[in-house]
Amino acid sequence: MSDHNARTRRRGGELIKAIHDAVLEEVLEVGAGRLTMDGIARRAATPRTTLYRRWSDPIEVLLDALYHQHPVEEPTPGADDLRGDLIRALRLMVEWALSPAGRAVAAILTDPRSAALMSEALFERVFANRGGTFTRTVLQHYADRGRFPAELLTPVVADIGEALVTKHLIDAGAPPTDEELAAIVDQAILPAIGLGPRAPRA
Repeated sequence: MSDHNARTRRRGGELIKAIHDAVLEEVLEVGAGRLTMDGIARRAATPRTTLYRRWSDPIEVLLDALYHQHPVEEPTPGADDLRGDLIRALRLMVEWALSPAGRAVAAILTDPRSAALMSEALFERVFANRGGTFTRTVLQHYADRGRFPAELLTPVVADIGEALVTKHLIDAGAPPTDEELAAIVDQAILPAIGLGPRAPRA
């Protein structure tokens, strides 16, 4: 297959995914500060003009990729399994942290140059639009339905699960097990919203 044919076969969602995958690979290799449209296009095997039809610069490509590959929690509609939903939310975080998108975010935030360039846009355009911190969407869902007092859902409480999972990933160098995720929920998040060290289903 010629390079020309490889470049022209893909359309629509398939092409966008190839570009998103390419920019995540590229940022892991060169950092956000050295991203270029040429580098992304070359890795995606597509003309640079294709990128400019949709995005104005390489940071816009990266933010779009991170937005579309950032997972969104889906709480139980009946709001009857708070503990299970929180564990699933933390498991979702772990899966994301190990994905190319999660690894790209870690690389950005741990590199001073990349963090200075992107951290504000990352939080405003990706995280805030995808629920903020992991577990926040679940907790808000249950608070809105009166399962615990809404005033207990403070920014600190919303951060607890994500902070402890991040600490585990850094300290252990490995993802937490389901048992360890359950311990975070039982011993930290649920007590913080007044539901005891191991609460029954809300």
